[in-house]
Amino acid sequence: MILTLKDKFRPRIKARIRKNKQILNKNVKNLFEWVKGAELVELKECNTTEDPVRPELDNDFRTGYGRKIYGVKYKGEIHAVMCFAYTNKIPTSVEELEKLSTDAFLQSAMRDQNIGQIAIAYTVWSKKKGGGKLIVKEVFKKIKKSNHLNRLVTLSPLTEMATKFHSRNGAKLLQVNKTTQNFEYKVI
Repeated sequence: MILTLKDKFRPRIKARIRKNKQILNKNVKNLFEWVKGAELVELKECNTTEDPVRPELDNDFRTGYGRKIYGVKYKGEIHAVMCFAYTNKIPTSVEELEKLSTDAFLQSAMRDQNIGQIAIAYTVWSKKKGGGKLIVKEVFKKIKKSNHLNRLVTLSPLTEMATKFHSRNGAKLLQVNKTTQNFEYKVI
């Protein structure tokens, strides 16, 4: 009798597993469908209260000398944001970032209008699953296409989340500072 019950329920269990796999695969595809149609855009400002890394930095700082804000836009909505600065040296703090990006900007005004050789990402956040990885990838492509940028380095907080994020996305730890850490994405 036990054998007949097993034989009776086995096909049902297998059918249920197949159905659940199909549902799960469909939902995973829909979850990341937005990534295909997203585009990288330069922003004039962002909602700084949404920034989990550096909400204290206002839009004037983020768009000041040698600094820009980029977003991943899909269907008119911003799903991820990255703020970065152009410098010629790697900063170890936000204060040093401001000085180095201003210096690189002023040097570029005297020369060829190309600001700095290093892009320093100092904050990144996502409102939608996959957005953080996508914006890093898109900014990385933009840097590779530029004729004056040769490095993409972060100015990240000393958190496990930042370490995991950058390590998972292929960055190498350069140095650990008093309040920050620097990771570098290899630009080929």
